[in-house]
Amino acid sequence: MSNRQIFRALSSNTRIKILKILALKEMHLTGVAKEVGISKPVASRHIKILEDVGLIEKRIIGNVHILKAKTKELEKVLEPYVISSTIKISKNDKLFDALKQVPGIEVKKMGKHGYIKSIDEEKGYYIYEVDGKLPNKPIDEYIITKSTIIDLKKIISVKKKKINIKIKEE
Repeated sequence: MSNRQIFRALSSNTRIKILKILALKEMHLTGVAKEVGISKPVASRHIKILEDVGLIEKRIIGNVHILKAKTKELEKVLEPYVISSTIKISKNDKLFDALKQVPGIEVKKMGKHGYIKSIDEEKGYYIYEVDGKLPNKPIDEYIITKSTIIDLKKIISVKKKKINIKIKEE
């Protein structure tokens, strides 16, 4: 699928809303239509466009079609727009120290651990991947032993549960 076709599919605010919904959870067409506030036939046409360009996956269970966004496909489309930097460091330097060299990245220490405070002045919570894999160490403990690619990703807050805590009356 060409980027032109994908961007054409993304040119509709309705389709973007549908993708946002389906990125959070799998849903049936009826649920999507209800949540977006459109009829089922209109939702179906929008979903077909997104499905044709590979941004939506359909899982069939009996006669029910469950829809889900294929966010990895969207990441591939946006890859050419990611700003890339190259830096040189010494072997066994920590990632924290390497990130200090990258323009636009602000790292901070809080207590004994370091973290990424902002990228291009956009504050938030960020994670990192090393050669496409999530490491299990904070950036100030991760030691770089070979040339590698680091991907920084912003964590977007998505409400998954709401817990109402009440105090017991004694």
